[in-house]
Amino acid sequence: MVHRIPLRFQLVALQLGIVLAVLTVVGAVTIRMQEQQLRDAYKGRMIGVAESVARLPSVVQAFGTSAPEQTIQPIAEVIRQASNVTYVVVTDRNGVRQSHPNPAEIGRHVSTDPSVPLSGDIYVGTQTGTLGESWRVKVPIFDHSGAVIGSASVGVLESTLAADLNEDLPLLFGWLLGAALLSSLGAMYVSKLVWRRIYKLEPEDIAALLETRDAMLHGLGEGLMAVDAEGRVALVNDEARRLLGVGEEILGTAATDSLEPGIHRLLASGSATEELVLSGERILLGKVNAATVDGREVGKVLILRDRTELHTMLRDRDGALDVTQALRAQAHEFANKLHVISGLLELGEQAQAVDYLGRSQSDAAFVDRPLAPGITDDGVRALLIAKSTVCAERGIDIDVDAASVCTPDGTDDAITVLGNLIDNAVDAVGYDSTIAVALAEGPAGRTFMVDDGGPGVPESEREAVFDAGVTSKEPDGINTRGFGLALVRRVAQRREGSATVTRSELGGACFTVVLRTAGPGTSEASAGPTAARPTTEEAVLEQL
Repeated sequence: MVHRIPLRFQLVALQLGIVLAVLTVVGAVTIRMQEQQLRDAYKGRMIGVAESVARLPSVVQAFGTSAPEQTIQPIAEVIRQASNVTYVVVTDRNGVRQSHPNPAEIGRHVSTDPSVPLSGDIYVGTQTGTLGESWRVKVPIFDHSGAVIGSASVGVLESTLAADLNEDLPLLFGWLLGAALLSSLGAMYVSKLVWRRIYKLEPEDIAALLETRDAMLHGLGEGLMAVDAEGRVALVNDEARRLLGVGEEILGTAATDSLEPGIHRLLASGSATEELVLSGERILLGKVNAATVDGREVGKVLILRDRTELHTMLRDRDGALDVTQALRAQAHEFANKLHVISGLLELGEQAQAVDYLGRSQSDAAFVDRPLAPGITDDGVRALLIAKSTVCAERGIDIDVDAASVCTPDGTDDAITVLGNLIDNAVDAVGYDSTIAVALAEGPAGRTFMVDDGGPGVPESEREAVFDAGVTSKEPDGINTRGFGLALVRRVAQRREGSATVTRSELGGACFTVVLRTAGPGTSEASAGPTAARPTTEEAVLEQL
């Protein structure tokens, strides 16, 4: 097994490496700048000394004598000692020395090229002469007529420059060492701080935790969404994206811009109790928990569960129970009639038994309820028969317009819309009432109309009645009411149709839903915003 260096040691080594590299560069640049400043300082001094020698009248006049070195040598030595330079050498126009720190060199030709100063220019540079390698300046000496009669050379040995530079290096190295020690302490502190901030975990442990977290989040059967303290979506798992009909682009966006109003209201309320919300055409059960870190709230977590399939199962169960109860009531009714007929026959009243049998008929026959011949959609036919049978037991008559037309269109939208409208009407009316149903089709789509004799919907509430959660019924436990009409409108919007309510001729409410023809080629104007999810979903909502 390969031994891994702990992260805190890696951080210390990395920071120390960076610090040492920076200090090395800084030290080298500082030494170079110090050396240049030292050379510049000596250069200014040497130019000043050389020009002062070249301009001395005694030096200029000495060149007209037979032995100029006798006058120039003492002057040059005094100036050399006073200015703290290595040498002051004066030469004539032929490059013959007239002064030198070593008197034996006087009268000899200079060892370096004197052409630059003898041509009237100033020379500055490093050359190697009889005293060694030196940093020197050479200036021309002019007579009273302006002619070059010699040169003055002033220099400092390179060893002297190096010695002066070395005097400052211990202080520089001390500062650099102090900076290195301070940086090392800072590096160790930072690495320890980072190590504590990541809960003393190594990168491999963090990667494993992230992989496990992603696997858990995206493997959950429940939708999970996290919103930070500023209301931005920070996390959303696969199930939540499916339930809400959103993609990865939702991350980092404001919840108010990305989520439906019902979901946002649930987040804003921060309710820890489960509530039903509508997302697209899905019925979701959601609750919100606070996300805390070290006792501080940093956001909210929304947990969503899909109740669409559960509602479908509940509706199927309720339908089966209603049919069972209707059949049980019919069986009881038939049994009573058979008992009457049997009693009449036992009494010998055959004529009365025949007359009673002729007058007896079942107004609640399950299979013989008349429907409009234009309704050929088997699902719609079965729905109307079942609803008529159940409503008959409650004294409610469903009157289907004989001119109604409804053909199959390959979706369950008609069942969803019609079932919710009839259930809503049944809840609105009382015993011994009538519900009128009319279905129509045209080239552009189909229309559903359901009239009831209930209290109706006030004009001021006719738009709000289609909002999710809006209901006139009392809630029972988790509020499951107020979603049927919202679902109807969303189906209509997805089909580019409309859902409206007006006053019914029966005295109650008249709900009219228009569904445009599904499929390509539809050019009808949209009656409202399209649904959040463009795919068709089977969604049958329990109406309470």
